[in-house]
Amino acid sequence: MKDSAKPAFGTVLTDTMAVAEFRDGRWQAHHLQPVGPIPMHPAAHVLHYGSECFEGFKAYRGKDGVVSVFRMDKHIERMRQSARQLVLPEPDAAQLAAMVREVIGASRAQVPESPGALYLRPMLIGTTPNIGAAATPSGTALLIVLASPVWDYFAGGAKPLRIFVEDEKTRTASHLGVVKTGGNYAAALGPTLEARGQYSVDQVLFCPGGTVQETGAANFLLLREGQLLTRSLDNSFLHGVTRDSLLTMARDLGFRVEERPFDVPEMLEWVKSGEAALSGTAAVLAGVGTLVTRRGEHRVGSGEIGPVTQRLRKALVAIQTGEAPDTRGWLERV
Repeated sequence: MKDSAKPAFGTVLTDTMAVAEFRDGRWQAHHLQPVGPIPMHPAAHVLHYGSECFEGFKAYRGKDGVVSVFRMDKHIERMRQSARQLVLPEPDAAQLAAMVREVIGASRAQVPESPGALYLRPMLIGTTPNIGAAATPSGTALLIVLASPVWDYFAGGAKPLRIFVEDEKTRTASHLGVVKTGGNYAAALGPTLEARGQYSVDQVLFCPGGTVQETGAANFLLLREGQLLTRSLDNSFLHGVTRDSLLTMARDLGFRVEERPFDVPEMLEWVKSGEAALSGTAAVLAGVGTLVTRRGEHRVGSGEIGPVTQRLRKALVAIQTGEAPDTRGWLERV
């Protein structure tokens, strides 16, 4: 399939989804059903009070035809944490893993060849029908697993990103940044669209109070030969599984990896000769070519995607697709 004919990321779903219901204080048995509309009461908790969280990860088809899912256990662990933070019924880890495996099994023929993948999207929503429950958690919920065949995020070739440095606004409430919930993405949408219109950028790097944090949909890394710097983990931003994978791999490759707070001036000094990149499930590692502030533009290194960024991305993708040995047990054959 030519790049021009490939659908945009996430716009196509497979034919089958898995569904489980939480009621009477426990999770009921899950089942597979055709992808389609779900019944939803107009007073459902999720529609009024945002009681929902989700995950996103991928399964890959190796050159031997075997399909493997990448770090599913880590994503399930993060989803359970999100549910706890939002006071939603916590998914049972074994049941959710079984739902994912069954959806992959039912969708096996729709898993693209590399560099494509099957993107998995578990979602959890509160369903209690009560518009007066703003201060009461939902006592019922739906857990759904969707799947979407996706192709290389950089169809037509990767390009260096333009990133606006937002040093005033926050991406989300500080204690909820660690939660993968739609409200956080909605909160970042307005500032992102505003920055795109004003500065012709691809994304916004949120740096409240001048301290570098993350973009609206990805973690942020500073790189140079043998060195990696990124913000240390706290509740103000999402703990990316791709971020964790890259840091682990970089340490194994002999990089000096620093996880600590750093500010905008240090970042701008770093990129004079170093690299910057965004990490996440969709793009893996996307190089930044320009940082834009309210006072002007700052070229990152040569202005192109740096060699360290390219090397780390290639190394992680090789593990995900089975082209390099999985020495850390990150892949599960399905």
